[in-house]
Amino acid sequence: MNIKNSKFIILEVIPTNLKSKNGTIIQLSALKIDSLNLIDRFDYRLCDEKIPIIEMKSLINYDNECFKYVNSQDDILESFKVFIEDCPLLIIDNSYTRDYINIYKNNIYSISDYLDIEYSDEMIEQIINKFNLQNSNHIVDLLYEALMMKYK
Repeated sequence: MNIKNSKFIILEVIPTNLKSKNGTIIQLSALKIDSLNLIDRFDYRLCDEKIPIIEMKSLINYDNECFKYVNSQDDILESFKVFIEDCPLLIIDNSYTRDYINIYKNNIYSISDYLDIEYSDEMIEQIINKFNLQNSNHIVDLLYEALMMKYK
């Protein structure tokens, strides 16, 4: 995929289970990019009372007013399907993201390949350091900024 001239989606999934698709997606954030221009964003979370693991609430307790709150993972996934259209998906290629989004027929690419950083638990820290970025709770924004630094 040619990053400079393509329309694509950068996304981050936060599930209750990092090992397999057996968990519940509690947050999905995404940016729709066209020729390196941000054209739309998607920020959905489960309502607090629907999050099955109490400890997970503290993990996502930031910028609460920026998110749309829904009652189920299905609500998130159905809305996301409309948002992504047929755009390629650019993901943090960890052990679980593909499992949670493999229901979509879109092409899926690893953002690591486009930023020349191997996936690891320290990947976000490496991106921040490599591109001299300010840390943010919104991983998709950091990934977008890094792509802008590299390709603009």
